[in-house]
Amino acid sequence: MTAKMHKGFTLIELMIVVAIIGILAAIAIPAYQNYTIRAQITEGLTLADGWKTAIGEYFANTGNWPGSTSALAGGTLSASVGKYSTVSVGTGGVIQITYNGNSVNSFVSGSTLGLTPYTDTNGDVIWVCGLATVASGASKATGASASNSISARYLPQSCHS
Repeated sequence: MTAKMHKGFTLIELMIVVAIIGILAAIAIPAYQNYTIRAQITEGLTLADGWKTAIGEYFANTGNWPGSTSALAGGTLSASVGKYSTVSVGTGGVIQITYNGNSVNSFVSGSTLGLTPYTDTNGDVIWVCGLATVASGASKATGASASNSISARYLPQSCHS
């Protein structure tokens, strides 16, 4: 008698494969979610770069901080709107990034990130993001008060203390 060759997988082999896929998914899905949230946070910071330049020039020319987005460029500017965020300028030249819209992740929806202007001893403008530590000797812009409601785990390294 010859032995019959079985082809295919046994039930235990299939169960092991399913378990391995489940473990990989349990690790990969949260990591991917954190990655997408960080990318959304970065979009707001990228939109804010142009405002940093405009506020720095305004301060250099007038010696004062703008009080709103419309105070820059003779009142012709309005807030920048991206896919995930809206960037505006507030009292004391603070740049306020609000994460909103249908596409933004629910973990950061409605959250804000502030960029606060400071000046160093040379009068140069220094931007402090979120929870970052302020350089020694830096002076906060008059009236500047930024808010940050985003968890530190989603902020880029430059916004940490």
